[in-house]
Amino acid sequence: MSATELEQRTLRRSFFCTLLIAGVGIVVGVVSGSLSIIFDGMFSALDAAMCSLSLLVARLLSQPGSRRFQHGFWHIEPLVLVFNGSLLSLLCLYAFINAVKGIIDGGRELEFGIAMVYAVVVSVFCYFMYFRQRRLNRVIESELIGLDTKSWLMSACVSSALLIAFSIAWILEHTRYSHLTWYVDPGVLAVLTLVLIPMPIGTVIGAVKEVLLMTPDSLDVTVRELMHSLTAEYGFVSYSHYATRVGRGLFVEVHIVLPDAMEHVGIRQLDLIRDKISRAIGESGPDRWLTVAFTRDPRWL
Repeated sequence: MSATELEQRTLRRSFFCTLLIAGVGIVVGVVSGSLSIIFDGMFSALDAAMCSLSLLVARLLSQPGSRRFQHGFWHIEPLVLVFNGSLLSLLCLYAFINAVKGIIDGGRELEFGIAMVYAVVVSVFCYFMYFRQRRLNRVIESELIGLDTKSWLMSACVSSALLIAFSIAWILEHTRYSHLTWYVDPGVLAVLTLVLIPMPIGTVIGAVKEVLLMTPDSLDVTVRELMHSLTAEYGFVSYSHYATRVGRGLFVEVHIVLPDAMEHVGIRQLDLIRDKISRAIGESGPDRWLTVAFTRDPRWL
């Protein structure tokens, strides 16, 4: 099975599992009266919608470029990451506001029994999905699966935190501090949203850099050091380079001004230089676009 097919199958499986968790979370949250569990369910529901969008993008990325999209569909991937991360950030912000309002209003009563059972089952399942997808993505190396795997980890952490909080509240319920249990649910929700919100924000920032075609520092350093070495070896008059990443696509352009001594150098020699650049940059394949141009006129830089 190819990496593309494995990516699509993984995302498809994740979508159905996430949808199941979302439905269970919303139902249990309503029955138990827990806003934090409802948030967990809504988080999963939104994640399921984003997973289906990621699956659509994965199918587009497996297709060759068309007349209108001659460079392929790599640019769609960071756009999806921006959209996904932005929605998750807004959900966390909305949940935090509701949690603060709940604390101000005096908290709410919670049915701890069913809430604890939910937290145990969902925690185990989410951790299982997280470790499974992380292992698969070591082979696939997909940003879409990477984001989906991160979502499973976030869901697992949410459920684990709920389990710990509900357990503490259940113990307090049988003590003189039982009145504090009313604040457990909104308090946990407030803490969870503050802890979780940096994760999707980080994803959005990284994806926006790709949308804006910002060159990663590590890629720029690699190309600069490579061209500095080749200039010392061949005596190039000057050069310019342009490099960026868009989703899984790597785009590199190098323009070289040849010296007088290489005025009549053959194509074979120029191809050897191209090969050195190609091997140094790496990541050869359909996702890499490499252009190496030679000229004697600096105007073409």
